[in-house]
Amino acid sequence: MAKSIKRVGLIGKYGDQDSSKMLLQLAEYLLNRQISVVLEDTAADGVRGLPSVTTLPREKIGGHIDLAIVMGGDGTMLNVSCHLAEHDVLIVGVNKGRLGFLTDIPPEAMMQEVERILEGDYETEERFLLSTEVMRAGKIAHSAKAFNDAVITKGELARLIEFEMYLDGEFVHSLRADGIIVATPTGSTAYAMSAGGPILHPTLEAMAIVPICPHTFSDRPLVVSSDSIVEIVIMELVGQRVFLTLDGQAGFSLQDQDHIFVRRLEHTVKLIHPTRRNHYEVLRAKLHWGEKL
Repeated sequence: MAKSIKRVGLIGKYGDQDSSKMLLQLAEYLLNRQISVVLEDTAADGVRGLPSVTTLPREKIGGHIDLAIVMGGDGTMLNVSCHLAEHDVLIVGVNKGRLGFLTDIPPEAMMQEVERILEGDYETEERFLLSTEVMRAGKIAHSAKAFNDAVITKGELARLIEFEMYLDGEFVHSLRADGIIVATPTGSTAYAMSAGGPILHPTLEAMAIVPICPHTFSDRPLVVSSDSIVEIVIMELVGQRVFLTLDGQAGFSLQDQDHIFVRRLEHTVKLIHPTRRNHYEVLRAKLHWGEKL
C-alpha cells in the first residue's frame, strides 16, 4: 500500500547550478500541491525566494519528511541513504551523475515521475546497510555505516596485507591480498564486481566477501547470509598503511591487530522506483550486456 506523502525533503549536490534550478522547480510544484517542503541546507544556498520552505542539515532532515528526492549521482544517494535509513523515509533519486544504478529518474522525466509518485504509482524496495566497528585493544575505535561496501585496502606501498577472517566467531581462513571487500547486494555491482565478485540480486539476504588480488588463486569470493557477523583481523603490519573505507567516501586508518566487525544494520533503506522498472533491464543498460565490442 502506497504511503501518504505530505512532507518532501529535497537534497542536491552543493554548488551545482543546474541541480539548483531543478530543485526550485520541484519545490514550487510541491508547494502548489499543498505539500510541505524541507530543503537540505547546503542545497538551499542555490534556491532563493521560497519563504515557505524549511532548511535543515542532512543529518537532521530525516525526522521531518516522508519522502526524500535526491538530485545527484549514486555517490550522493549512498551518503543520503545512510543518514535517512533510521527514519523510515522513502527515497528516490534523479540521476545527475554517471551510471545511476540507484538514481532511477532521468532529469527530463523528473516532473512526470514525481507526479506519479505523489499519486501512489511506485514500487518500494527495501535494501539493507552495513554496520562496521573497529575494535582496538578491546575498545571501539571507530564505527560507521555503509550502503555499498566496507573495504580494507592498502595505502601507498605495493605490499600485500595479511589478515584472518572469521564468520560468526568461527575461523574461516588467513589470506594475503591487496585488500578485501564486504559488499551488500546493492554494492555487488560496484567495487566488488570490479574485483571479480558475484552480482547479487538487490533483494537477497546475503553479503559478498571478495578478496582484492589475493596471493593465491584458491582465495575466492564467498556469499554468506546477511545475518552473519564478518570479523577481519589485521596481522603483522610492517611499515605499511592500511585503511577501512566505507562506500568509497569515508576512510579510517587501521593498525596491527585491529578487529574489524561488519554486520547487517538493523534499519533498511526504502528506495522507491517507477512501477515500470525492471532490474535486469537496468543491468543491461548500465553494464552494456549483449552489445558488440
